Amino acid sequence: MKTVKMIFVASTLSMLMLSSCALKPLAYQPETTPAFEGTTQLNDKLVSSDKIQLDGWFGPEDILFDGFGNLYTGVHNEDFSDGRILKIYPSGKIEEFYNSGSWVAGIHFDKEQNLIALSHKQGLISINTMKEVKILAATDENGKPFFIPNGLDIADNGMMYFSNTSEISSYTIKYGRKIIMEMKPLGGLYSYNPETEEIKTLIEGTYFGNGVVISKDQNYLLMVETTKYRVIKYWLSGTKAGQTEIFIDNLPGFPNGISIREDGSYWLGFSTKRNEALDKIHSKKVMKKFIYSLPEFMQPKAETFGMIMNVSEEGEIIESLFDTNGKVLPEAGAVKEFNGHLYIGGDVLPYVGKYKLSTSK
Repeated sequence: MKTVKMIFVASTLSMLMLSSCALKPLAYQPETTPAFEGTTQLNDKLVSSDKIQLDGWFGPEDILFDGFGNLYTGVHNEDFSDGRILKIYPSGKIEEFYNSGSWVAGIHFDKEQNLIALSHKQGLISINTMKEVKILAATDENGKPFFIPNGLDIADNGMMYFSNTSEISSYTIKYGRKIIMEMKPLGGLYSYNPETEEIKTLIEGTYFGNGVVISKDQNYLLMVETTKYRVIKYWLSGTKAGQTEIFIDNLPGFPNGISIREDGSYWLGFSTKRNEALDKIHSKKVMKKFIYSLPEFMQPKAETFGMIMNVSEEGEIIESLFDTNGKVLPEAGAVKEFNGHLYIGGDVLPYVGKYKLSTSK
């Protein structure tokens, strides 16, 4: 019996060592998590949200509407091995718009009403009104693949801007955890010119590059860096063209998607709030390797916590909306305003939330 136990212990230790060797983290010292006070005072406003079902699919990472009020979103199955783009009519009818065979993150209509999308299988693609698909870019100009293309926006002049979270591997829950723990700059921010078909790297290496949105005046764009708890600004024009600066920093959660309002301010969605245990080990590389080697059930878990913030053009938080216990919205990573409502999604959410905005503050 002792021999069996010794073999079991030795085998377990060996597996832990192999798993820890798979992680090569960098040390990172996050700032102290800000308190939920003032314009981030906790509330449970999002609990009143309704649910729009996805016919058994998950992960409405971006949400788009056409001129008829039809909702489009990319979804995946439970283990991220398959996916679709769904079209949901105002009546609630669900139609398979495109069988992508993988998760689709960012989506946007261009001037010709082609649906531009970021497929985790094909890269940046265009789907015309006849549902014919054209691959615009599967790699950057240096041949690095877009394995996790993420946030997307299109400028008034037709230029497309998007992020890619990683050129190393396709997305899985385990790999997503690895990106968070390693804190390495991967992927980047890119532009695609549909006239010249030129792809260009604007920022090489980002910290879980995520949502992308262009400012109302088209002078700059914002890109979310999820694992750095911040949003950065990339200047498109003017004397600062090509320069990058921080737009808003040290956020109280993991920011995910970002979209613009008519007044030029932004809706910023969060996957969840920050994890104190994770923040404490980020500066300790050996500890991170050990934690990563543990079975999944023993690792830090993301709390169910819905959070959305309205952020001004100056990077100031105007208002915050929460579901603090995650009763209705355990996450709120994607957020899009349409006809007086917020439509809310997330990486693993099995429906789209619909929250009615108040007409008075």
